[in-house]
Amino acid sequence: MAPRNPDNITRHELIGLEAEVLEDSNPCNINTRGTVIDETMNTLIIDDGGAKRIAKKNAVFKFKLNGKSVKVEGWALAGRPEDRVKKKIKRRW
Repeated sequence: MAPRNPDNITRHELIGLEAEVLEDSNPCNINTRGTVIDETMNTLIIDDGGAKRIAKKNAVFKFKLNGKSVKVEGWALAGRPEDRVKKKIKRRW
């Protein structure tokens, strides 16, 4: 598998990446920053001094990858992490 880069980030492991919530339906989650410590089918858990569970489909995330920032719509991350690598998603952002 190719190394993680901005073009294929939705098809790779997110745990361990630095993340920030740019938009969310829950205003309390906006500007949450930290390291992704776990991922489920519908949520990302971000450690920002305490674990915060963020719903994927309602949010827009910014990940730091190799010194670059990548903005990702949460709907593109929805689904089981192990199945996401099989999906072909057209980049719309």
